[in-house]
Amino acid sequence: MSVWSRHGVLEKVRDALAAVTIVNPNGHHLGRPFMTAYQLAIKLDEAHPEVARALGVEIGGSGIGSHNSLAQYLAHELSRGIKEAGGSYPIEGAFLSNDHVTALNYVTSDGREISSSATGSGLDVTLFRLRSADRV
Repeated sequence: MSVWSRHGVLEKVRDALAAVTIVNPNGHHLGRPFMTAYQLAIKLDEAHPEVARALGVEIGGSGIGSHNSLAQYLAHELSRGIKEAGGSYPIEGAFLSNDHVTALNYVTSDGREISSSATGSGLDVTLFRLRSADRV
């Protein structure tokens, strides 16, 4: 059984996306906010560190010395689910253009700084959010 199934990662991701801060309490005409794979990995790791431990990976970012990371794993699995299930998948994806972006930096709740390794690499910065009908 895969880590994805064994640890119920999809449900954990849905919980993390459902807990995204929504600045306007009345909602927004553009829908729920998107999160980058890094933001999602940070949020998931803070609530469920056992997932990264089971995978043997870190959250990710430039300088970790590995191409495998929790952010990369989540982006891959979510992208695969979206491609296979289309509009019936509970999460939707998008990507941020790398045009004129030189850095994306994140900070964990314990103050650890993470710099995106996707920025400027030619790789897309993936974004995810709950579908509007899911856990509104």
